[in-house]
Amino acid sequence: MPSFRLLHTADWHLGQTLHGVARDAEHERFLDWLLDRIGEHRVDALVIAGDVFDGQNPPIPALALFYRFIARAKRLHPRLDVVVVAGNHDSASRLEAPSPLMTEMGVRVVGTLPALADGVFNPAALVVPLHDADGRVAARCVAMPYLRPADLPMIENEDVDPLIEGVRRLYAQAWTGGRGLCRPGEALILTSHCYMRGGALSEVSERKILGGNLHALPVDIFPEDAAYVALGHLHRAQAVGGREAVRYSGSPIPLALDEEPYPHQVVLTEFAEGRLVGRETLRVPRHVAIHRIADATPELVLDRLRRLELDDGLARDAWPFLEVTVALPEPRPSLRDEVEAVLAGRPVRLLKLGVRLTGSGETLADSAPPADLASLAPEEVFNRLYRRSHEGDPDPDLLAAFHELLTGVQETM
Repeated sequence: MPSFRLLHTADWHLGQTLHGVARDAEHERFLDWLLDRIGEHRVDALVIAGDVFDGQNPPIPALALFYRFIARAKRLHPRLDVVVVAGNHDSASRLEAPSPLMTEMGVRVVGTLPALADGVFNPAALVVPLHDADGRVAARCVAMPYLRPADLPMIENEDVDPLIEGVRRLYAQAWTGGRGLCRPGEALILTSHCYMRGGALSEVSERKILGGNLHALPVDIFPEDAAYVALGHLHRAQAVGGREAVRYSGSPIPLALDEEPYPHQVVLTEFAEGRLVGRETLRVPRHVAIHRIADATPELVLDRLRRLELDDGLARDAWPFLEVTVALPEPRPSLRDEVEAVLAGRPVRLLKLGVRLTGSGETLADSAPPADLASLAPEEVFNRLYRRSHEGDPDPDLLAAFHELLTGVQETM
């Protein structure tokens, strides 16, 4: 029997903006690259494990990117099976709306849990047959979308977490349904969009789900006989619980500035006789670089910005993003103007300029006994507040300005 190849990706977040900058150009480059990889590696099936879009009501350009990709993928690779499940960022009903048309194209979209006429969960409807290059069924994919608390059954056992136990029971029904339809030699492949216990988070851009990340799912929620589990939600690619076949593919592009350090990728898997026999990560090239200058003094920051190597030949939508964090030992009202002056006319986009105050951080209550606060002179209050944020004592000119302001207030009382 020939091998079967599946490409696992997730967390595209089409329509995302980063500090007000649209990511459409980056997503378009990624989707072009992904189409090329599907052809290059003779991929038989594509699984998108949730968060196709960044929000419940994606903008028109994001919708166009997605549907254009699906149309091109099926035109170039008519035999390609495509499975798409909803994530916590997606509108399940909106994602499913074109399902009748998509199903005719060989694209299965699952946004909500399917149910029978009496409202009972129908796990068989989640099971999608996946075909090899010869058209034979090589795997059964249980396309489980993101589960919201309202999807979960009522759990009356006080000894278990009702959210985790509810997910466990629904998953068990789904996996059992998929296993029951698998014939000898067919791989059982599962999807899930969730937060797994022990997963490495990107705190800036990953929304807490399932009642918060305290409700992380244990890896034993997935059966050992699953050939592969395609996860979505965490943006850092990683295996879970020491099981190499239970994996987050990660997001294809950095979705926050703090996601710059780690690689972004998709996962190419290969199966034979119902077993995972090969796995390869395909690194996604970055269309837009991210430069981060952190925790330096103003003078050092300005020097680093002047020496920043930039490519004048880049198209504007490929100009790098820049994050700057300055350690401020004293007030510097002109800081933004100084930074923007150094960057003026250069091919870079300043997305974030932050400061780290170097003072003690103490409140007045911390720095003086409560009984003494009322007796403090205004200048002493000012000095202590200054030292809370900055090092040393206020500049004489700043102190003179404070006295002028204080005099004006006292004269009006």
